[in-house]
Amino acid sequence: MRARILAMLAGAIAMPALAADDPPPPQSFLVREQPLPPGPRITPFLQYQAEQAWREDDDRRKAWDAIHDQKALLKAQHELRQKLLQMIGGLPAVKTDLHPRVTGKIQMDGFSVEKLIFQSLPGVYVTALVYLPDDHSRKHPAVLVPAGHATDGKFHYQSLSQRLAGRGYVVISWDPVGQGERSQFWDPTTGKSRYNLICGEHAVMGNLAYLAGANLARWEIWDGIRAVDYLLTRPEVDGERISITGTSGGGFQATLIAALDERIKVAVPSCYISALPMRISNRIFADPDSDPEQDLFGMISNGVDHPGLLLLMYPRPVMVAAAVLDFFPIEGTRKTVREVRRLYERFDHGDRIALVEGYHTHQFSPENQEAALDFLDHFNQTPVRHGLPPVKELASKDLQCTRTGQVMLDYTDARSLMSVIREYYDEHKTGRGHSLAKEYYGDKYSGVKQWHVSEYAGVPPRKEQISWEAMGSSKSDSVTIDRYMLRHSKLLEMPLLHFHKSSAGKRALLLWFRESGKATADDWPEIKKYVDGGYDIVSFDFRGLGETRMPYTAVSPDDPALGTLDFDHAYVNSISGVLENHVYNSLLIGRPYFLQMIEDAEIASRFSGEKLGARMVAVTAAGHAFTLASAVAETLPGIKLLPQPDGKVLKWSEIVQQEREIWPVQYLLPSGAYIH
Repeated sequence: MRARILAMLAGAIAMPALAADDPPPPQSFLVREQPLPPGPRITPFLQYQAEQAWREDDDRRKAWDAIHDQKALLKAQHELRQKLLQMIGGLPAVKTDLHPRVTGKIQMDGFSVEKLIFQSLPGVYVTALVYLPDDHSRKHPAVLVPAGHATDGKFHYQSLSQRLAGRGYVVISWDPVGQGERSQFWDPTTGKSRYNLICGEHAVMGNLAYLAGANLARWEIWDGIRAVDYLLTRPEVDGERISITGTSGGGFQATLIAALDERIKVAVPSCYISALPMRISNRIFADPDSDPEQDLFGMISNGVDHPGLLLLMYPRPVMVAAAVLDFFPIEGTRKTVREVRRLYERFDHGDRIALVEGYHTHQFSPENQEAALDFLDHFNQTPVRHGLPPVKELASKDLQCTRTGQVMLDYTDARSLMSVIREYYDEHKTGRGHSLAKEYYGDKYSGVKQWHVSEYAGVPPRKEQISWEAMGSSKSDSVTIDRYMLRHSKLLEMPLLHFHKSSAGKRALLLWFRESGKATADDWPEIKKYVDGGYDIVSFDFRGLGETRMPYTAVSPDDPALGTLDFDHAYVNSISGVLENHVYNSLLIGRPYFLQMIEDAEIASRFSGEKLGARMVAVTAAGHAFTLASAVAETLPGIKLLPQPDGKVLKWSEIVQQEREIWPVQYLLPSGAYIH
């Protein structure tokens, strides 16, 4: 204690009191003695997210250890299926007319390629290629090839499709929404999308779908299910031998379509299966682009993750193709396959699950393709043929299904998926309203109101403890600025400022913050106004913001222009940014980042009551952060909202109804559009 007092005295001497009329210097608003060095790093917040994910993964594995008979396994399967359906917002109840139309045909050596357009929902046009073997003497097994993340969608996967056709399979490969001929934001004047056709459009649509209580995956899966429906209308197809394979985003689609459609008998997902706790960190450094359909709300906390998706295929044959150098960690792939294989083997189906690895980066390599085709041949009871048939790739223009290259230009009745999401919300909003407080104090609430508050003793705090450390003080124009570092939840840090006057008697305490976190020197006139008006002020950095930001720009491999943004804008970019990945990580572990920011406000309030001896009575914020201030006042008892002249509250229902494309991703709250 004596050493701490001496250190504090030394700090006070090093920073003399400021002249009465001088504004405080910028360092008066900084709590850390040294800023974090620039570059990628495992910040306390990132470590916190990963450890939470592993704890939830442990819970899932313990539950699986109790599966000792077929009845228990089928029960677990049923529960997983219900959770998966709930996470995507269910599936459409009615299969409407596909209205299939073949717009062209190309004869190849031994097979033909038909250009197909069908409607998975009324006005939702799907562009697809159907590869048909020339042998019409028998029915053929069929394979779905969902396209992964490529600008040209299905065209990118014609080599794999041709190889399958060469082995006697009928193949259907289609554009995912937001790629290829299915751009939802096409600008005819520039001849391109307003966003990139890899993950960019998915980010815009997917973030809106979250607010509506669904997920973009809902509509991607439905496209695949309707593709199966189409195959069953073809006389060339043996309906009892339908398989699916795809890589990357196509591997994701292959996994979820097979998990929910048991008409698919064999599945081979490539470059997707891993273990999500291992993706928590590396996604920022190796694969930062937004991809909401792969980040289902509660995917880890609900005990699903990738092992659960594979278990939904049991006892059907499944091969996982993997790349050792992939950004989907290979250790996670091995872990997941090993866990699911134990259950297959426990019930005498060990021969139906396999893993093939290639020593390469993210791709469906020729060696992995050959292993996949052999696996498909075996379980489709066709002669096993080794080697890969030669291919003759065609130009994208030759395989174009539409006249203009875009369904939204070709068809006047084409519906944007943004409007489809809005209609989904309109159909579900009746009787579904609930309060923000109910969301906050749900089963994931950490119990902050009961946490113990104490001075920092040099060791990490316990899980339910807030420890504070005084980091120095300064004074300007009769206002003292005390700086604190709060530590809580074992790993998290919260830089906090306390602005107050030394007048006798207790003053009302105001919580004040900006969108980027606590007050800065630029905010001094605003802070001074409230202090002179009778308030003491507490201002702090939310986890992952302010001084707790990772000083790193996540550069999109799909849209390098995003990497040229200045750091402040790149960090919060909703297409590819560090904060966006924190937001999606939070969804995976079942506690939205928006609710965690409210929790940070409650932690600051608890500290203020216990250490400062003052009760938080009001909250306000600058700019867009007024939305969060309003949520804090609505959620935490005893705190009122002080109005701001330019303060506007972002309403989730309005975002959906207006089909707004870009908005602050940190305010994302699944099903938020139903909160009144």
